[in-house]
Amino acid sequence: MSNGKFKIYDKLNDVTHYTELIKDNFSVFYKDKKAKVYVHSYGCLQSVSDGEKLKGILVDMGYIATDVLEEADVILYNTCAVRENAEDRVFGNVGVLKALKKQNKQLIIGIAGCMTEQDDVKKRIQKSYPYVDLIMGSNAFDILPKLLYDKLSNNKKYVELEPITEKSDIIENIPVYRDDKIKANVSIMYGCDNFCSYCIVPYVRGRERSRASSEILEEIENLVKQGYKEIMLLGENVNSYGKGLENDIDFPTLLKKINAIKGEFWVRFMSSHPKDCSKELIDTVAACDKIEKHIHLPMQSGSNSILKVMNRKYTIEHFMSLVDYVKEKIPNATLSTDIIVGFPNETREDFEDTLSALRKARFDTVFSFIYSKRTGTVAAKLDDSVTDKEKSDRMCELLSIQNEIIVEKMQSYVDKTLRVLVDTYNTERNSVLGRDSGGILIEIENGDKTLKGRFVDVLITSAKRTLLLGKIV
Repeated sequence: MSNGKFKIYDKLNDVTHYTELIKDNFSVFYKDKKAKVYVHSYGCLQSVSDGEKLKGILVDMGYIATDVLEEADVILYNTCAVRENAEDRVFGNVGVLKALKKQNKQLIIGIAGCMTEQDDVKKRIQKSYPYVDLIMGSNAFDILPKLLYDKLSNNKKYVELEPITEKSDIIENIPVYRDDKIKANVSIMYGCDNFCSYCIVPYVRGRERSRASSEILEEIENLVKQGYKEIMLLGENVNSYGKGLENDIDFPTLLKKINAIKGEFWVRFMSSHPKDCSKELIDTVAACDKIEKHIHLPMQSGSNSILKVMNRKYTIEHFMSLVDYVKEKIPNATLSTDIIVGFPNETREDFEDTLSALRKARFDTVFSFIYSKRTGTVAAKLDDSVTDKEKSDRMCELLSIQNEIIVEKMQSYVDKTLRVLVDTYNTERNSVLGRDSGGILIEIENGDKTLKGRFVDVLITSAKRTLLLGKIV
C-alpha cells in the first residue's frame, strides 16, 4: 500500500485495484459504448493541474475525453475555494446539469476539489443538488476509482472526504491528460503552512508536503523528451519546497537541478511567498539560463498594519527590498503581484500606502481583487467598516494607476529583440502568438503555424496595452 511516505500508483493498492476493475468491466458497464468523460477545473493553476490528473485517471480506465458537455457519460467538476465568485460559477454550472441528468439517467456527475472540503458547501450540494452522484475533496486521486466503481456496479452515491494532514500521502505516477502539448504543469508540493487570515487554502488543502526531488526531475525529463517547451512548477508556496523531506534540498537547489536537464525548454514557477523569498533564490533565477526571468511576489497590501492583520509575516519595507534586489540582479526581469483591495477596516491611509508601493515597484502585471470573505478564516470574523462603494472606487483607482504603468513599460520594449516561445496560431489574423521569458504576450506578424512550439527571436515593432507586436529577426 505504501512506500515510505508516498503511495505508488502503479503498485497494487486501492487506486489501481479499482481502476483495473473498471477497465476489465468497462464494456459491461457501458454495453460496448465508447463512453466519454468531461472534466472542468476552476480557479488556480494547481487546480488545473489536479484536473489533468483526474482526467488522466479516467482516460486510463477507458473513457474518451470530450470538451462537449452534452456528449459526456461522466461529468467531473474540479473546484476552487479561494474566492466566492469561483464557487458561484460552480453552483451555476452544476444547476445546468439537472436537465442533462433527466435526459440521461446513466449520467454520473461528480464534484471534487477544494470547495467540497468546506462543510457548508458539502451540505449545500447534498441538499440543493441531489442529482450529484459523487462528492470528493482535493484528495480525489485516492478515492475517485473506488467511488466510480461502486457507482457503476451498485449505483451507490457517495460523499467521501478523507482528512488532509501534514502526513497525508502524495501519490506518484498518476497518469496525466494534458490538452496543451507545449506547456506542462508540474506540482512540486501541496498544502500551505502560512495561514494568512483571509485564506482558506490551508484548511482545504492541508499542511505543506513536498514531493521527492527525484520524482520531480524524472517527470520533467520525460516531459522534455516528449517535446514540452515550458514547465510550470506549482505549489501554494514554492519557496517552502523541501521542508520535511529526508534529503536536504530547498527550492533554489531544485531549480539548479532542473536547469541542468538537457534540452531546449524554459521553467516558470508559482506561487512565491515574500517571507520565504531569499536572495539565493533571486540569484539562482539570474544565473540559470532555463529559468524564465519572471518572479511573482504577492504583495497583497502596501500597509504594514493591514499586512499584520493579514498575518503575512513581512513588512512593506522588506517586500520593497526584495523588489529592489530583483531589479538589481535581473534588470530584464518582469514582476507580477497580487493585491487585495478593501480588506476589512482598510483605511484611506492604508490604501494610499498600497498605491505608493504600486508606483515604486512598477509591476509588469497586477492581479487585483476586492476582498472576498471566506467562511472559516480569521478575517471572516472581523467587523468591516469599508463600504462596497469605497472598495469598488479604490479598485478603479488602483487599476487606473497600474494601466498607466503598463502602457509606459510596454512602450519601452519597442525596437528590442526578444526570445519568444510560440504557442498559438491566430487563423483570423494569420499570425502567431507567444510569450517571452518574462511572460509578455507577443504577436508575430510574419509568423505561420509551423512555428508553433518553437523558440524564435522577435524584433518588437509596436506596443499595445496588453501585447507587443513584432517580426521574426
